[in-house]
Amino acid sequence: MNTKDVMREIGRIVDGVKTAVFATVDDDGRPSMRWVTPVLLRGRTGALYIVASPNSNKVRHVRKNPDVQWMLQTKPLDTIINIYGKVNVLDNPSIRNEVLEVVGPRLHAFWQVTHDERDLLVLETIIQKAVYYVSMKGAKEAVLF
Repeated sequence: MNTKDVMREIGRIVDGVKTAVFATVDDDGRPSMRWVTPVLLRGRTGALYIVASPNSNKVRHVRKNPDVQWMLQTKPLDTIINIYGKVNVLDNPSIRNEVLEVVGPRLHAFWQVTHDERDLLVLETIIQKAVYYVSMKGAKEAVLF
């Protein structure tokens, strides 16, 4: 498996499930996980994106420590991908609009508490490593980016 294969699988899972678990390191050095709605952007291979409120815990965490982990899984849990990377906090209207165009309709609960999309930041995870599991086959493969 190579990086293109892994990105294709990430895209398949994101398109199918539309959610993932995103883990940061909190202020006490402990893992902090939350469900998020990720997006892949065409032409930006090797990265995952989410939107976040500037005052959210996850933004505070990644500003202090940009190391993150993601877990993506298919609904039947037969394929799981753990992603390790570093986050860039982007305050750029163009990239925000690009991400929101894809992910905006999926954020029903998010829009209940966020009213002005111009206040949002984009968290860009640059993938450094992905570990691909096929649970029914007992297969596991790590791919460095």
